[in-house]
Formats: sequence, structure tokens, C-alpha cells
Amino acid sequence: MHIHILGICGTFMGGVAALAREAGHTVTGCDAGVYPPMSDQLRALGIELIEGFGTEQLSLQPDMYVVGNVVSRQHLEDGTPKFPLMEAILDQGLPYTSGPQWLSEHVLQGRHVLAVAGTHGKTTTTSMLAWILECAGLTPGFLVGGVPLDFGVSARLGQQATGQERPLFVIEADEYDTAFFDKRSKFVHYRPRTAVLNNLEFDHADIFADLAAIERQFHHLIRTVPASGRVVFNGIEQALVRVLHQGCWSEQRSFGAAVSDFTAEGVHHAFDVMQQGKKVGRVEWALSGEHNQLNALAAIAAAEHVGVSPAVAAEALGRFHNVKRRMELRGSVAGIAVYDDFAHHPTAIRTTLDGLRQRVGQQQRILAVFEPRSNTMKLGTMKAQLPWSLKEADLAFCHTAGLDWNAAQALTDLGEAAFTSDNVDTVVAQVMEHVRPGDQIVCMSNGGFAGIHGKLLAALQYKFATA
Repeated sequence: MHIHILGICGTFMGGVAALAREAGHTVTGCDAGVYPPMSDQLRALGIELIEGFGTEQLSLQPDMYVVGNVVSRQHLEDGTPKFPLMEAILDQGLPYTSGPQWLSEHVLQGRHVLAVAGTHGKTTTTSMLAWILECAGLTPGFLVGGVPLDFGVSARLGQQATGQERPLFVIEADEYDTAFFDKRSKFVHYRPRTAVLNNLEFDHADIFADLAAIERQFHHLIRTVPASGRVVFNGIEQALVRVLHQGCWSEQRSFGAAVSDFTAEGVHHAFDVMQQGKKVGRVEWALSGEHNQLNALAAIAAAEHVGVSPAVAAEALGRFHNVKRRMELRGSVAGIAVYDDFAHHPTAIRTTLDGLRQRVGQQQRILAVFEPRSNTMKLGTMKAQLPWSLKEADLAFCHTAGLDWNAAQALTDLGEAAFTSDNVDTVVAQVMEHVRPGDQIVCMSNGGFAGIHGKLLAALQYKFATA
């Protein structure tokens, strides 16, 4: 069939596009304000990208419009619709569906789905699990909300491996809502046989009233796992314990807590994997932070459900290269490293900076450059947590464009270590004024951040290489 995807450059919808293309469908799509890496990946696949959501796209006459959750019924101040193409689809009664629904019906049907859910670490853990299965020779399909460096693409169909009852498919299972016409979390469409619950705290304040509302969605996911399935959960998280107490009808495996099925002994970059107190593997890798150690345990426990021993899984993780935009080193000048990281929730910012601090010690300074860009952060719901999240940073630089709240006021506790500006070039200038050789600069955003990484590297080159 020919599908036309509205909002194609989001990481999830871009992955759907790649899978549809690989399955032999004709794929076109539209979006606004696109940025790499997804736009590059789609163009490399030969998928035609159209800028904007104009009604002229009706002339494509696809068999199905697949609608991303960026699309809404919103009208602009002048009364015109923000998404005129969607209005025309509705007016003319043309066929449309959501990305998760299309994926469920055309890709996931008949596969053993391994779904990775949680507030943090979904992309990294999904990539780890796919890599473990790949190293075990199981050729899994996957859809990741980013680009795993070991695969170079965010999605593929995979193949059925010898000895497996069904083809395996690993998917990042997002709790965000499905579409403007389907307010259930995306992950209820996936029907996993193996479900990973990494962690759970309040997020997405634009669609969830409180943590209990998110817990309810997570329990909807639990309800879809069959009795022969497995639920892997973080034993440290009280919110997940509450979810499971609502009812679980599948095998359970815990990780993280002292009395869990899977635990770790050792430092975060070199540790023994313990299963019910017995050593079953060892992970030595370049990743840092407790969060990645927990991600590893989750992936190992999930892989075991489809027959991969913890020893094989641990060895595979020793060769794991993470995901683009997960503490990705973008360059260095005069011993000053510039990293790109996707962290945008206060807890994720905290764990990212904690992990870097453990790696570089107290001698090197950390400069945190961030923008509160997610819907939750724009609402200011978690602004009070920002000083806590930036505790390990020596200096913090906040890009404040699009905020309705006073970031400088929210960062008062940081005193003279905090700087704010609504202009990216000014943020770069502020960093240049304070940076020293040997500093570690971490840029954190869930968007393109106006190419700040390249601007910082160019400015550093000018300041230090030409000095």
C-alpha cells in the first residue's frame, strides 16, 4: 500500500516509515521544522519528505494516512487550522490511523514483542536488548526512539531465527498518548510477550494529571502480557510496585534492588551480574552511571526470556556502543569535550551529570548547557527540581526561549553559577566567557537545540586554536 505519514520526522514515526518501506510499501510523509538524525535517515531510504501540512498533499492519494501525535485540531490566532491536511482528511472521510495502530496491525502481528517502557532509559535499554539478541544470532526486528550506533538505523524488520517460535521484535514502548483521536498510551497497542518496566515517575504534565494517571496506563500494559510472558521490573521503584499490586498475570523478574532476581556487584563501568545471588556474567564497557547499570540488568533479564543466557548477554554489552545523542561526544578543542545528550527531565539531567562526574572525578569542571524544551518542562511543572538536577555541574547555562516562567528565578539557588538567555548565540557567548581548557560541556535537549554543539565547537576553535 501507499501510506502518507503526518509528522514523519519524530523518532517514532520515522521508525514506522523505515519499517513500512522495508516491508515493501510506498512511503511519503510530511512534517515541519525537521532536524537530523531522522531527516537524514529518511532521505537515505529514499522517502519523500514534504515540508508542512498543506492540503495539496491530498493529490498523493495514499491508501492510508498515518497520523503522528504531533498533529492536533488546533487553530491559529487567525482562525485557520494549524494542520489543514488533517482537517481535509476528516472532511472528506479519507482513511486514517495512528502510528502505533498501523504498526500493531502490519508489523507486530505474529511476532514475539519485547517492549521497553519507563520514564527514563527506554531508548538506551531498547538498543541494549536489540544488540544482545543480535549478538546471540537471533536477528531481531526493532524500533528505537533514536539511532543505535551499533546498527546505524532506528528500525528494521528482522528475521525469524532458528529455534524461535516467532520472529523477535524489540520496541521502545512510550507512555505518551497515541494520537489526538486515541488518548491511550502508545504502548497498549504493542501486545508484548516480554515487558520491561525500567522506572516510573511523573512526566508529560501536558497529558497526565498526576503520577497515578500514568500508573494506570502502565497497568493497562501489564494487562496485555500473556500468562506465558514475562514482566521485568525495577525493584527499587515504588511506583512500579504499586502498578504490579494492581494485578499481574505473568512471570515476574525483578532487578536493581538488593533482593532482586538480577543485581550488580562492582562499579558502574565494570560489574558482575548476579542472578539470585550467583554470578552469571560480567559487564565491562565504556558507559557510565548507575542508570546504565540498571538498564543493563533490565536488558539481560528480558533477553533471558527468549533463551539468551546472562553470560552471553553480558559479553554482548561489553561491545555495546550506545545511541546517538546519549552522551555522544561531538568534538573536542584544547582538551574541552562537547557532548550531546537527550536528557530533558530533571531526573535524567541529574543521572547524566552524575555519571559524567563519576567518570571525570572532581578535578575537571562540568558545564551544563540545557533547554527546558519538553512539554512538561515548558509548563514549569518541574522547575523547582532544576537546582537539584544540576548539582554536579560547576556552571549551568539555560536557554529560555519559549518559557512562560522565570528560569533565572528557578535557578537562584545556584547563585553566580547559573546563566540564562533566550538566544542561543548569547548562550554560546556566555559559555565562551567562562570555559577553560579541560572542561566538559554537556548540551542537553530533546530537540535540535539550534545546532548549539557545532556553534560551541566553532567558538572554541576560534578562542583556543587561534590564540
